[in-house]
Amino acid sequence: MKNIVYIFTISIVLSLTSCSDSKSPNYQFMPNMYQSVGYEAYSEGAIFTDGQSSKLPVEGSVPRGYTPYDYVDTNEDRLRAKAELKNPLPVTEENLATGKELYGYFCSVCHGDKGDGKGILAQREKFLGIPSYADPGRVINEGGIYHVQMYGLNAMGAFTPQTTPEERWQITMHVQNLKAELEGTPKLVPVSETETEEPVTEDGTSSENEQIEE
Repeated sequence: MKNIVYIFTISIVLSLTSCSDSKSPNYQFMPNMYQSVGYEAYSEGAIFTDGQSSKLPVEGSVPRGYTPYDYVDTNEDRLRAKAELKNPLPVTEENLATGKELYGYFCSVCHGDKGDGKGILAQREKFLGIPSYADPGRVINEGGIYHVQMYGLNAMGAFTPQTTPEERWQITMHVQNLKAELEGTPKLVPVSETETEEPVTEDGTSSENEQIEE
């Protein structure tokens, strides 16, 4: 009798598994987990009550890892940035070297390797009237340098698509040193590499690090 029950059980199991497909289970406990509905972005759908399949971010929300830049592209805010913005990065050999390298990539073709406005494009007269960083009629400081990289100024475009906040502050350091060299004034002096660095933000207002000059 036991053998008959055993054989019957085996037969049932074999009959159930013989037609199964590992890629398409016979029984799906939660079908939505196996066969989800794909929607095109912003197309009609039944997910939300307004009939849309997706939503734009809530107004005023901030993406994770992004720090808002609290200055807009106006002359008033450019002057405010000049007065308020401070570089959150410490002046180190590494930051200065990186700033010099990035300046060579993005800035020297117009502003020149020395910051005198005699880059290769200026020499070829592709852009005319590029001023020197030592132009006495210009007020150049760290906040203004950073703000111009954010939005551009006159014929210069913005560099936010090409650079990160940290890279823009590193470029700012190098521009400050070029200006000092042209004017014959003290350059930024690197501090110890072992000093603690503050988190880098767009506006630089959270850092208590101060730049040390000769």
